[in-house]
Amino acid sequence: MATKIRLKRIGRRNRPFYRIIIIDSRKRRDGSAIEQVGWYNPLEKNKESNYNLKEDRIIEWLKLGAQVTDPVNKLMKRSGLALKWHLMGQGMSDKDIEKAVADWKKDRDKVIQDRIKAVKAKKEKVQAEKAAANVAEEAKEEAPAEEAKEEAPVEEAKEEAPAEEAKEEAPVEEAKEEAPAEEAKEEAPVEEAKEEAPAEEASAEDK
Repeated sequence: MATKIRLKRIGRRNRPFYRIIIIDSRKRRDGSAIEQVGWYNPLEKNKESNYNLKEDRIIEWLKLGAQVTDPVNKLMKRSGLALKWHLMGQGMSDKDIEKAVADWKKDRDKVIQDRIKAVKAKKEKVQAEKAAANVAEEAKEEAPAEEAKEEAPVEEAKEEAPAEEAKEEAPVEEAKEEAPAEEAKEEAPVEEAKEEAPAEEASAEDK
């Protein structure tokens, strides 16, 4: 009997969830499974915990000639089961296979941690750039306000200057007005003296 190891969807609409099953390749997609050997939840963001494989049972079915579909093969690569099956095909001992898989998992964990750090660093860089951009915009908005404050005293000084000039000119004009009045006072006695002189002459002639 030709068998396949593949995914079978059982989730609700827009909420997919899959079982990993062994099924006769001649049956329809939703046909009854021979055995369930794991599950896969694509809605779970953590790729290291969004699936589960019964590795011993999958290997047994692989030995019986079961064919693996591409989605299941990707999960097997992620868990290291694909590497284990490959090393078994090369005739390595169980001890050497376990050691090789353990070393592979250590290297994979390091790669995952490096990816997490890279993503975190990228987010921090983006946040820093946004903060710098906000500071620059605030500085541009504050600059015109400061210029307006500096221009205001200059305009007030210009308005005060003509007023002071007017005050300085006012005493000069008053002085000019007072000067003719004083001249008039000085001329008045002279005219009175002239008027008195003919009167004196007339009195002399009578004598």
